[in-house]
Amino acid sequence: MSKPIVAIVGRPNVGKSTLFNVLAGENISIVKDTPGVTRDRIYADASWLNYNFTLIDTGGIEPESKDVILAQMRDQAQIAIDTADVIVFLTDVRQGLVDSDSKVADMLRRSGKPVVLAVNKVDNFEKFMPDVYEFYNLGIGDPIPVSASGKLGLGDLLDEVVKFFSVDELEEEENEIPHIAIVGKPNVGKSSLINKLLGQNRVIVSNVAGTTRDAIDTNVMWNGKEYVFIDTAGLRRKNKIKEELERYSIIRTVTAVERADVVIVVIDAVEGITEQDAKIAGIAHERGKGIIIAVNKWDAVEKDDKTIYKYTNKVRETLAYMPYAELMFISAQTGQRLPKLFDTIDMVLENQTLRVQTGVLNEIMTEAVAMQQPPSDKGKRLKLFYITQVAVKPPTFVIFVNDKELMHFSYTRYLENKIRDAFGFRGTSLKFIIRERKGEK
Repeated sequence: MSKPIVAIVGRPNVGKSTLFNVLAGENISIVKDTPGVTRDRIYADASWLNYNFTLIDTGGIEPESKDVILAQMRDQAQIAIDTADVIVFLTDVRQGLVDSDSKVADMLRRSGKPVVLAVNKVDNFEKFMPDVYEFYNLGIGDPIPVSASGKLGLGDLLDEVVKFFSVDELEEEENEIPHIAIVGKPNVGKSSLINKLLGQNRVIVSNVAGTTRDAIDTNVMWNGKEYVFIDTAGLRRKNKIKEELERYSIIRTVTAVERADVVIVVIDAVEGITEQDAKIAGIAHERGKGIIIAVNKWDAVEKDDKTIYKYTNKVRETLAYMPYAELMFISAQTGQRLPKLFDTIDMVLENQTLRVQTGVLNEIMTEAVAMQQPPSDKGKRLKLFYITQVAVKPPTFVIFVNDKELMHFSYTRYLENKIRDAFGFRGTSLKFIIRERKGEK
């Protein structure tokens, strides 16, 4: 299931990026004391208590500005509002309640979305609380005093935010129809692929890059089994963006990937794999989804007996961080290998939900340790006590060790390869959690 989306909106220079960075736990947005520094939305995964959600930072809203960039930022913030499940409306206690705040509040009221009102820069509660009460005049609920830079009041803010998360959204349904997201750069044939699978022109197909701006869900039946395909807006490099709206497709692609069980990354065979393709695939990889790399327009490539091997090597080299991904060469135009695409999807879905018995896992680990000794540091050797699988989608394993500082990434990868040798897990990443359990024999 998809994670809830929380958008931080407000006028320029009220501290949205600072709040975003604190909640995300790392410095992702540029923070500078100049209005309009954050010009495109940036997203990050965040969590509070038992809730995981996707956080969106936005450019500041200037409701009636004629400045082109500010107008674009207003459009961008509107799309963030449309996409979000909950909106954090950030204001500034030091500037006080201004006319623009009331106009942004009207904009948020019209959205019909849950809004949590936060008053930022309250570094001293006793001193600023009388000024906070002024924000009741906005008429959108109780103002929550916070200081993003001082990390004050954030718990109260997040407690209020998670109250709006739907329980249904957070609980996974076991018998859910598989969701397949189709992602890639603009104009690689994503919509054409879905239309071929459907046998009808359900999605608008155009050779103008960026026609699809929303993620569109389409139900497809194949051999009596139902699938939901999510067609997404194409992503392109920032320096190629001419229309400001194309920036906003990134968050929609992220949310489509969140909702998906399997992600098909479509690559243009004629153009070849690019760095941007690797970044798009990385969004799915980071979220532990099943991944199929579909090289489209294969019918348009001049081939000899070595073409497919050269192409495979190039793709594997560029996507070296995800060697498990399934690779297919297809043509959305001619239908080449599309029946095999469904077989591959089913196989990846099966591997995403595969569970391995604890006893079998520990046999594999014991054998692996006997074949290659764990690393040591300053005379202290890593000891591996126990391994067990704790989750699926992606398959997640916990390894108990004597000192997790000694558990080098390369040794975790070695164990992963041993598990893959035994069970395949083709098309899906594996997640490993290292836990210390001292004093065990």
